[in-house]
Amino acid sequence: MREITYAQAICEAMSEEMRRDPKVFFMGEDVGAYGGAFGVSAGMLNEFGKERVRDTPISEAAIMGAAVGAAMTGMRPIIEIMFSDFISCCFDGLCNQAAKTRYMFGGQTTMPIVVRAPAGSGTGAAGQHSQSPEAWICNMPGLKVVVPSTPYDAKGLIKAAIRDNNAVVVLEQKLLYRTKGDVPEGDYIVPLGEAAIRREGKDVTIVTYGRMVARCLEAAEQAKEAGIDVEVIDLRTLVPLDKHAVIASAMKTGRVMIVHEACKTGGFGGELAAVITESEAFNYMDAPILRICGADVPIPYNPKLEASIVPTTPVILDGIKKVME
Repeated sequence: MREITYAQAICEAMSEEMRRDPKVFFMGEDVGAYGGAFGVSAGMLNEFGKERVRDTPISEAAIMGAAVGAAMTGMRPIIEIMFSDFISCCFDGLCNQAAKTRYMFGGQTTMPIVVRAPAGSGTGAAGQHSQSPEAWICNMPGLKVVVPSTPYDAKGLIKAAIRDNNAVVVLEQKLLYRTKGDVPEGDYIVPLGEAAIRREGKDVTIVTYGRMVARCLEAAEQAKEAGIDVEVIDLRTLVPLDKHAVIASAMKTGRVMIVHEACKTGGFGGELAAVITESEAFNYMDAPILRICGADVPIPYNPKLEASIVPTTPVILDGIKKVME
């Protein structure tokens, strides 16, 4: 199987869907001639032209509003918010219109919008361009939320999102864009709402997503040297959440760690912990659920400080040992 980057997989997913369906088009800031801030859409303008790959003004509110209108009239827009932090600038269109319109119209209209947004820290982009805002978005009923961790999933999940008749927000951790992985040629989808067991184990369950998946797998391999067998679940989709996979693994191991890059207070990890404690898995727990999360601070510009506020492999390994005590 060929190996391509996460960014190439996303570009391929969008391009294949645009070839398949003339109603699909792409718009955002600098997505055309420039090829996107992270180079994801390089070459798409040459193939599809300015009608289907549209550069927009620097206004997230305008981009989102145009997408809502286009979706209501039968189109299937993909939009890119250059940095996920600025998704807050289009919350009215996203949360009051895209999320609710299908429900409020009794299904008489659909809202097939894909909102792609580079997220997370690690690029030295400082406090206003480095956040992980998934908890904001997951709190809004009517939106689906996807966080791919591999090139294979990036392509398959985005294709599934484009074909969905609801608004889907895809958060792409910026440091993953240059990572490589096996991606088959041709059409395939990864269904929304299905987690992946990246590593099977019997002692501890780690529930994670996005950039943290690789670090959790590294920590799990190191824990093996201490005789600890770790299961790693990659959620892939936060909404809808694969509760069955999480609960089944918690019941299997009796110990759970939740790892994410976003800050701990109000983070999605709290929801995951509640899902477990409110289920039959609670009766199987041999230790309290442990959350390993980002610090509750704005993302620093200084690279050493920036690196210190998100979970690292050694910190995750320490958490594994703690939950086993």
